[in-house]
Amino acid sequence: MRFVMPRHFSRVARPVALAALLSLSCLAALAQGGYRKPPQAVSDVLNAPITPTAFISPSRETVLLATGVRFPAIADLAQPMLRLAGLRINPNTSGPHRTQYFVAYTLKRVSDGAETKITLPPGAHASAPSWSPGGKRFAFTNTTPAGIELWAGDAATGRVQKLRGVVVNAVYGDPFQWMPDAQTLLVQLVPAARPKLAPAPSVPVGPNVQESSGKAAPVRTYEDLLKTAYDEDQFEYYATAQLAYVDATTGKITNVGQPAIYDTARPSPDGQFLLTSRVHRPFSYLHPVNDFPQEVEVWDKQGRVVHKLASLPLQDEVPIDGVQVGPRRYGWRPTEPATLVWVEALDEGNPKKQVPHRDRVLMQSVALWMTKAPSGAAPKELIRTEHRLQGLQWFERSGLAFVADYNRDTRKSRTWIVNADNPSDAPRLVWERNVQDRYNDPGTPLTHVLANGQRAIWQSGDDIFLSGAGSSRAGDRPFLDRFNLKTLKAERLFQSDAQSYEAPVTLLKDDGSQFITRRETPIEPSNYFIRTRVPVRGDDFSGSTPRGIDGFSYQSSPLTNFPDTTPQLRAIKKQLVTYKRKDGVQCSFTLYLPPNYKEGTRLPTVVWAYPLEFNDADTAGQVSGSTQRFTTIGGYSHLFFLLEGYAVLDNTTMPVVGDPEKVNDTYVDQIVMSAQAAIDKAVEMGVADRDRVGVGGHSYGAFMTANLLAHSDLFRAGIARSGAYNRTLTPFGFQSERRTLWEAAEMYIRVSPFMNAQRIKEPILLVHGEADDNTGTFPIQSERMYAAIRGNGGTVRLVMLPLEAHGYQARETTEHVLYEMINWFDRYVKHAPPRGSRDTAGGSATKEEK
Repeated sequence: MRFVMPRHFSRVARPVALAALLSLSCLAALAQGGYRKPPQAVSDVLNAPITPTAFISPSRETVLLATGVRFPAIADLAQPMLRLAGLRINPNTSGPHRTQYFVAYTLKRVSDGAETKITLPPGAHASAPSWSPGGKRFAFTNTTPAGIELWAGDAATGRVQKLRGVVVNAVYGDPFQWMPDAQTLLVQLVPAARPKLAPAPSVPVGPNVQESSGKAAPVRTYEDLLKTAYDEDQFEYYATAQLAYVDATTGKITNVGQPAIYDTARPSPDGQFLLTSRVHRPFSYLHPVNDFPQEVEVWDKQGRVVHKLASLPLQDEVPIDGVQVGPRRYGWRPTEPATLVWVEALDEGNPKKQVPHRDRVLMQSVALWMTKAPSGAAPKELIRTEHRLQGLQWFERSGLAFVADYNRDTRKSRTWIVNADNPSDAPRLVWERNVQDRYNDPGTPLTHVLANGQRAIWQSGDDIFLSGAGSSRAGDRPFLDRFNLKTLKAERLFQSDAQSYEAPVTLLKDDGSQFITRRETPIEPSNYFIRTRVPVRGDDFSGSTPRGIDGFSYQSSPLTNFPDTTPQLRAIKKQLVTYKRKDGVQCSFTLYLPPNYKEGTRLPTVVWAYPLEFNDADTAGQVSGSTQRFTTIGGYSHLFFLLEGYAVLDNTTMPVVGDPEKVNDTYVDQIVMSAQAAIDKAVEMGVADRDRVGVGGHSYGAFMTANLLAHSDLFRAGIARSGAYNRTLTPFGFQSERRTLWEAAEMYIRVSPFMNAQRIKEPILLVHGEADDNTGTFPIQSERMYAAIRGNGGTVRLVMLPLEAHGYQARETTEHVLYEMINWFDRYVKHAPPRGSRDTAGGSATKEEK
C-alpha cells in the first residue's frame, strides 16, 4: 500500500497525518498472523556467519575451535518438554530440553597455528568439549533425536569415535567428567533396565493436597515445579541415572553404585573415591530439585559407602537469602589424594540472626574415616568467618587457600590467605572492598587444571597471577598482575592500551612470561593473540606493545584470524558519556550513533537500561564497559535500532542508592531522576530529539520501563520484555528486596506498574515467552498487565512467544521480536507528532507533579 501526502498539509498537520497513516498501515500488517521478518539491513546482520568459540587444552598446546549456530529453528524448541522440579526435560533424549550445541570442531596447534578439521557425525549437535587432564584427549556428547551419545577424540590426530553402547542421561547433574587417569570417563547413563514409564492416569485418582505445619517457610516464586503425583513419578523416572566408568579408548562400561538421582558425583584427586549426593523423596511442590532431600556420601571406587557426610532434609525452612543447616559447598581439596572440605553455618542459616561467626570451614581426610579410630572422627576446622562464606580457592601447593566472606549489609567482601597444613599460621587479610567497587577490584586469580584433573590457583614460586577488568572513569582496560604471597603486593605485567580492549585468557608459561589474550578494537574483530615477554629499551618502546615491569614488554603475535563478518557495522560510532543527575549521583551511558550520522542531527532515541542497587553514590557512579570493543549486534538486541536511524543510549545507568533494607522506598523517584538526566544530556549533546525518545528493557529492565511510563512523561513509548509488573505476585522479595509484602505493603504497591496501570497512557509493547522459566516473571505478569492497561484505556500490544523462555532463542522468534520492536518505535517514537509546547531545555514534569 502506498500513501501520498497532500501538499497543502501544514507542517504540524503533515506529521500528524503521516503518523496516522503509518499507524493504519502498521495495524493492518500487525494484525496478520505468522512470524514476521525485520528490515533487510537487520536480517543481513542476523544471518552473518558465527565466530567460533575457543577451548584451550590444559597442556596449552592445543585450542579446539567450536562453531555453533546463531539460532535454533522453532522446530527445535517444539520438541517434547516436561517441566518438572525446576527442570525442563526432553523425554526423547533424557536430556535438557534446550542446550547450546556446536556443529563443527577444528583443532589448532598453538606452537605453529596448524589446523586439523574434526569430522563430526552428520547433523551433529555436539556439546562443548571437555579436555582430559594433560590435554591429550577430549570428549563431548552428541544429541540425536533418540538419545545422547558420548564421543572421545585424540588431540594429536583429531580423530573421534563414538563410544558404543553408552547412552548418556543429562537430565540432572554432570553428564560426564574425566577421571584423574585421563583415560576413563565417569558417566551418568540411562539405566539399561529402565522400564517403560506408565502413562498418565486418564481419570484423577484424588485431589492434590499440600499442608503446612505452622512454621514460617517463605519461598521464591519458582517456575516448572511438580504439581501432581504423576509429575513426581515422571521426574524420578527421567532423572534417575546409573553411574559408570567408561574407557575412552575401548568403550568398556563398568557400572558403579545403584541407579539414583545424582546431584553430585565427583572423583577424588587420586581417583580412589567418589563424593556423591543423591536426591530422594519426599519431593516438594513449592521448591525445585536442588532443595529436595539428599544423602551425601563418600564411596570407594567400587561404590561402597565409606562415610556418610550428611542426610540433608527438604530445604523448605531456609530463610530468604539464608543457607541450609548442615554441610554445604562440599568438595575435594585439589592437592591432596582424598581430603574432603565443606562449610557449615553457625547461625542456623539465618542472615538476620546476630552471631559472632556465620560459617566455618571443615576438612577431613577419607583415610582417617576409614581407620574408624575415635581420633579420626572429628574433622579439622580450617577457619570461622564473621560473615557468610563467599568463596574458597585452593593454591596448587604449600597448603594455601583463599577464603572470602561477604557482608550483605555493607556489600563488602574480605579475602584471607589460610594455611591448611600449618594451623599455627594465623589467617592474613589480603583484600577488603565493596564488591561493587569496580575501580579497586584487585582481579581474579588465574587457575589451571592439575595433572589429577582438579583446578587450583596458578603459582610461580611465591607469586600468583591476577586478571581483572581494569575499570576506571575512562572505561575498562583489562590487566594481568603478578601478586606476591609474602609481601601481598601486586606488580602490573600487562594492561590493555587505550585504543583496544585486550583481556588475558591464560598463561602459556608458568612464570607469566608468555600468555594468551583476546584482543579487539572498534574496527578489528575479537581474536586470540600470544603475548611474549621481551626486553625493550626506552627509545624503542611503542604504545602498541604495552610495557611491563623491569624494562620488559610483551610482543604480540596472532593465534587466530577471525574475519569481520558484519563490516556494515563499522560505520557505527560510539562514545562513553558521563553526567550527574540532580541529586549529584554520577551516571553514564554509551552513546551509539547510526552509520553515516551527520553531526548536529537530532535523532529519535532509544534509552535501554537495567536498574541496579547500591549502598553509596561513589560506587553507583562508577563507569563500566569499554568503547574500544568491537561492535557486534546479535539476537534481539536493541542495538539493531541503529540500522533504522535511531540513536541508542546503551547501558544507561539507573542506580538506586540507599540502605539495603529500604532502598526500594525511593525506587520510582530515583529511576525517574536518572532517566531525566540521561535525556537532558543527550539533548544537550545535540543528538537526541526530546520529543522522540523511547525507553526499553528486559526482565527487571521491563519492570523499570513500565514504571517510567507510569510515573513520568519523559518518553513517547516503551518496550518491556519478559517483565514482572505486579509485586504482590512476588511477595517474599524481588531482585535485592529483603522485605516481604506484609512488611512493606506500601512500597510493593507503589513500585508495581500493575497498580498504576491507569497512569500509563504512552504506548507500551509487552513481549513475553510463553514458557518463561525465570523466578518471578511468570507469563501471567504480562497477560494481566496488558488487561490492566487496556481496561484503563491505554495503548498497549501484547506479544506472547510460543515455546520461548525468559530469553528467546529461535530464529523465527528473534526475527519477529525485532520486527515488533522496530515497528512499535517507528509508529510511536520516530514518526510521533510533536507534543506541543514543551520545555526543550528542562524536560517534562512527572505525572504526579502534573
